[in-house]
Amino acid sequence: MFYRLPEIEYIRVSELDEALRLLSRKEDAKVLAGGTDLVVDMKIGRYRPKTVIDISGIKSLRYVIDEGDKVRIGALTKMQDIVESPVVREKLPLLAEAVSMLGSWQIRNMATVGGNLCNASPAADSAPPLLAHEAKIKLTSIEGTREIPITEFFTGPRKTVMYKTEILQEVVVPYDADFARSYSYVKVGRRNSFTLSVVAVATVLKVRNRSIEDVRVALNAVAPTPVRARSVESFLKGREAGSEVIEKASELVLSDISPISDVRASAEYRKHLSRVLVKDALLKALERAGLG
Repeated sequence: MFYRLPEIEYIRVSELDEALRLLSRKEDAKVLAGGTDLVVDMKIGRYRPKTVIDISGIKSLRYVIDEGDKVRIGALTKMQDIVESPVVREKLPLLAEAVSMLGSWQIRNMATVGGNLCNASPAADSAPPLLAHEAKIKLTSIEGTREIPITEFFTGPRKTVMYKTEILQEVVVPYDADFARSYSYVKVGRRNSFTLSVVAVATVLKVRNRSIEDVRVALNAVAPTPVRARSVESFLKGREAGSEVIEKASELVLSDISPISDVRASAEYRKHLSRVLVKDALLKALERAGLG
């Protein structure tokens, strides 16, 4: 029956090692963190696992740690924790701003950063800021751990490079003072709030003597995975900052995206909106850099 959970084996754990051992033994298992995506997906029949391993009680995976040149965020850190974290607000304000637009307060107090990434929705709200900051994803299993760039994490809609026996343990985000000052996040959905992206854009800039020394632009909901706008970035690097060059750069985003039509918007509208939002995001970041 639609919207009815199937019968499953439900196991709640409190230690990471216990969860990893279970994952290594169970052939058809899903990991539940906040449940804001998985429970809905199970109700509509997208996933029909035999076993659900609830890791929400693993307290050791909920943290935000400032290590000077990087910030480590545990996979079970709630989205509202990120919004309210003094460390994130100071060092990664782009991430805090983006996550603050994710769902309602109630959802943010259930949803986790690890769950948002592992769900691998093309419209994941945490993905663009983490792509712009070139975060790394730490994955762990009973066989050991590995760390990969977030740019290599997503492989398609609801698909990642994770093995079935792995759990996302933490997100490691490099800190750069310039990027913490010059950033922007712009999101458009079908409503003003509590909505999925039609298009969202995250941008960070590094400007020296009016020259764009470094720039990163990331989007969601415009391709099978969240993406970096590499064409836009390559065009802007080394050029003098200004509205005319931003206008030209924003047109190039069409080379970096491959939107589809769905219930939220048409592909053509997403293309148009991507150009507009990339321009707006870059101009806003320049303004924060003192060049607006």
